[in-house]
Amino acid sequence: MDKNIKLELRNITKIFGKNPPKVISLLNEGLSKSEIFKKTKQTVGLNNVNFKVYDGEIFVIMGLSGSGKSTLLRCLNRLIEPTAGKILIDGQDITQMNAKELRDIRRTKIGMVFQNFALLPHRTVLDNVAYGLEIQGIPKEKRYSKALAAIESVGLKGYEHSKITQLSGGMKQRVGLARALANNPDILLMDEAFSALDPLIRSDMQDELLALEDRVQKTIIFVSHDLDEALKLGDRIALMKDGEVVQIGTPEEILTEPADSYVSKFVEGVDRSKVLTAESVMKRPEPLVSINSGPRVAIQLMKNHGISSIYVVEGKNRHLKGILMIGDALEALKTGKSLEVAMFPDSPRVAPDLPLNEVIPLIAESQYPLAVVNDSGKLLGIIVRGTVLGALAVSGENGRTETPEEKNPEEKTSEERKSAGKFFEYKPPEKIVFIGKNKGEVGHSSEDSGVTDGKGDIINDGIDSGAPAKATAKVPLRSDSGSGQEAKTC
Repeated sequence: MDKNIKLELRNITKIFGKNPPKVISLLNEGLSKSEIFKKTKQTVGLNNVNFKVYDGEIFVIMGLSGSGKSTLLRCLNRLIEPTAGKILIDGQDITQMNAKELRDIRRTKIGMVFQNFALLPHRTVLDNVAYGLEIQGIPKEKRYSKALAAIESVGLKGYEHSKITQLSGGMKQRVGLARALANNPDILLMDEAFSALDPLIRSDMQDELLALEDRVQKTIIFVSHDLDEALKLGDRIALMKDGEVVQIGTPEEILTEPADSYVSKFVEGVDRSKVLTAESVMKRPEPLVSINSGPRVAIQLMKNHGISSIYVVEGKNRHLKGILMIGDALEALKTGKSLEVAMFPDSPRVAPDLPLNEVIPLIAESQYPLAVVNDSGKLLGIIVRGTVLGALAVSGENGRTETPEEKNPEEKTSEERKSAGKFFEYKPPEKIVFIGKNKGEVGHSSEDSGVTDGKGDIINDGIDSGAPAKATAKVPLRSDSGSGQEAKTC
């Protein structure tokens, strides 16, 4: 299903100075922000910014001080007038609106939460939250009703009649958020809203914002200079430098596929286990056996693939029923038991969006691979210890990658900048599958031979044949297998 575009920026440029056309001409010639300032004493706030924000998305704009992130946010509701470009909200270009039309958009579609709270200290919490409704002329009873609902939504029920001076920093920021929500806007603009708070309160407010977003489903554009905050909150992140967008992508894309050395340095030291998910490190769960098959079919599949366990599924949607070990399959064949009786139904399983730092303790304690299943119980993939370690190692290498010959953008000549692309939109790479095994892992035993999985794909050690093979050691199957065969595991 196509995503609904809530907000779109087209070629937004902002020049602070007396002669913006001259600066735009110099930008078109390829001069940098610092070169233009030296030449004209005018400042490039934003340079040709383009992106789309989708309905219900948390879109984080981040960068160092002076990168243009707060200027960009204030352009979105025209608190700062852009010099050039278009800003479309639900397809309407607000840069062409007159004062009355702009006021209506600000009152009905856009709410803003400021870094320094911007509350009225002589008013109560209730009157602060209701203030925006008050200046719209909404009757007292109706505006108080909306304000009370907003106050409750941010967890401040019971503080309605407290003075602002009686509140902590975190509570003041909740009041600011409630005031923005009282108008029921489609879009929330948040300018480093949590940066003035203590670390523990800040973390709580981040959690509160995510929970609130689940409930109210607003489109949130959040400015931050804190990478950990951006990775935690953002569905996507736009990383800025010198008024330009350097890269846009999901948190995982920003970490694993940095656009250049600037982004690489930005993400150095980040705990990737908090960003990578189970889905990003899982591998194909093949072969599988239907619960309607008999033990003999399961045994033959395990023999063909040189493995000692197999996942049992039901139907074409691969609804996970359990995992079957070779010894239990052999016992079922002797006694006439069905797969449903012989299998282990409570095989460990995780959701695809579970962060890797929560997957690690589970995989460490489990003697089986972890099954990755969706809400309907469909088996999507499996995770073994080696895939977790491989994902962390590879993403760490990508995060440190730099181009030795790359110049600092400020050191490049005008001609080099003109010929270089100014914008990078992430394009996902082909899926990388890593290797590694747990006890009972599904996979083929031979390093130098492959078995077709029925779809034309070759499986080697339970992974795509394109992945590098690792040395294996032979260990006996479970003691109850009654077989002299051997299975290879890592």
